[in-house]
Amino acid sequence: MIVIGEKINGTRKPVAKAIQERDAAFIRDLARRQFENGASYLDINAGTLPKREPEDMAWLVEHIQESVPDAILCLDSANPVALKAGIEKAAKTPMLNSLSGEKFRIDGVLPLACEFKTELIILALDDKGIPRTSEGRLAIVRNLIEMTRAGGLPDEKLFVDPLVMAISTGTGNGNISLETCRMIHEEFPRVHLTCGLSNISFGMPLRSVLNQAFIVLTIQAGMDSVIVNPEERELRAIMMAAETVLGMDRHCMNFNRAFRAGKIGPKATA
Repeated sequence: MIVIGEKINGTRKPVAKAIQERDAAFIRDLARRQFENGASYLDINAGTLPKREPEDMAWLVEHIQESVPDAILCLDSANPVALKAGIEKAAKTPMLNSLSGEKFRIDGVLPLACEFKTELIILALDDKGIPRTSEGRLAIVRNLIEMTRAGGLPDEKLFVDPLVMAISTGTGNGNISLETCRMIHEEFPRVHLTCGLSNISFGMPLRSVLNQAFIVLTIQAGMDSVIVNPEERELRAIMMAAETVLGMDRHCMNFNRAFRAGKIGPKATA
């Protein structure tokens, strides 16, 4: 499972404060903790101030890649100027988050992804919003993949987000997301599938339990990536257990290795 760490997000007050005050130590520590807990990609959202976003994005990229040079940075913005600032500062090609069927993203994000041959998150929505059916979401994704192929991006660089919506606002939302995953995986087998996992449990009690149940179902539906807080130890164990039970972990090596390293299972006591 490819884990994209979600915690460096300028809409979160502690992160916004660190960006504003140029607290590099805070940002570096946040990046390091996520990477050490299994996030091979780190999402970077510079916040909601358009005039400052390009400068803030470049600053974040500089300090995060110095802290965890082996991580792949996922630049999270709809602002092409901010995305380009991050791309130019990055030591290695980042991922872009994200392209959708919205015209402003097609005009602004798609050319950057094709020019720099980045990995790219694709959202199953357009200018009309998020379709209520799996078929509607697949149609948007199909159209966008035609564009990325025309621009020279191979399917392997794409991470499609079916857009998980909260079950608190519609009890069928989980099933719609899962069916969308299955349909995309069948039609585009080389494309990755990802999602913001915690969206499923928004507004519900026992959110961690719901998240854990949902991640197992998404893996079974073909999802191979997830945007989460990688420091959630129980969730990490559930993900690895699901992959092992589903036959995705050869000789159970990853699960056993993680257990021996103390990354899953009971924490060692002093």
